[in-house]
Amino acid sequence: MTQTKIFAVILATAGALAATTVVAKPGCGGMGPKMQFEELDTDGNGEISKAEMEAHKAARFATSDSNGDGKLSADELVAQAQKHAAKRVEKMISHLDKDGDGMVSQEEMANRSGRHGDMFARVDGDGNGAISKEEFEQAKQHRGGKRRGGHGGPGGGDCGGPGDKMEQN
Repeated sequence: MTQTKIFAVILATAGALAATTVVAKPGCGGMGPKMQFEELDTDGNGEISKAEMEAHKAARFATSDSNGDGKLSADELVAQAQKHAAKRVEKMISHLDKDGDGMVSQEEMANRSGRHGDMFARVDGDGNGAISKEEFEQAKQHRGGKRRGGHGGPGGGDCGGPGDKMEQN
């Protein structure tokens, strides 16, 4: 197996694992799909049962298992990861493409707003126009916390704390 294919399988596997994560609170969490409570509460009784969660997991698996053999091959995982990546790219372009040409220029990328904004200004905590080693390390730690547990890491902010993120087991 070539290095490229091995890398693709690793990425696809990570994507498939992330696909089994359900985020119960809109806007929180990482790579998993952002689900609404009502989508999982299929019988509408105001509670998500283990059976409803298992049915959701089985449906997601079946979607990825294109040949229906009950197993996910490297090709099926790569195909699922590519679908996910394509959706993210479409969303990114629609958000950043200010001139409507269907592409993102360097200027559009540099002038993006929202949570990305001016990264330099965010990292330069004391506003002196330079990033110290301490500010750099602090930003690195903060960035790692966002990736691991939602916004600000485990227990931080509105997301990522106990009970904020539901994972399918």
